[in-house]
Amino acid sequence: MSLYEHVFLARQDISAKQVEALIEGFRSILQERGGSVGKTEYWGLRSLTYRIKKNRKAHYALMNIDAPHEAMAELERQERLSTDVIRFLTVRVDEHDATPSAMMRRADRDERDGRGDRGDRGDRGDRDRGDRGRGPRRDRDRDFAPREARAPSEPEPEEAAAVVVEEDSE
Repeated sequence: MSLYEHVFLARQDISAKQVEALIEGFRSILQERGGSVGKTEYWGLRSLTYRIKKNRKAHYALMNIDAPHEAMAELERQERLSTDVIRFLTVRVDEHDATPSAMMRRADRDERDGRGDRGDRGDRGDRDRGDRGRGPRRDRDRDFAPREARAPSEPEPEEAAAVVVEEDSE
């Protein structure tokens, strides 16, 4: 039998308990066809990078599967038929990782560090935010009139260079 990591995304308007029921249903499909599910992880309701079938969020779930190809084909067929599953991805691996996935480790680290409330920022005081993002102020009194309308004073630098080139060519 082959080893697979399988991630699926479920619609945002179902509950976490319904996602767990989906996982159990998928587990029974695999067991009926001679497969087994090792570790399962529910990653929670997360925002999507882009909308998928009019959903902006989705429930993410990971399953480590040891099953024949036919069982995986049936699982994916059932997920295509399900209206609750909006995307899935199956990857064949050489061995399963017994440790928590990167998504679960990240959630644990954030909880330990207290990053959820951004408490590490401290008091910022009264800062002037008036010029934020605009760059340096420009001189607004500059003359923006066309060159012809200006009073002729000295030739422009590029005109002076053109005169010198003409004198050298003769």
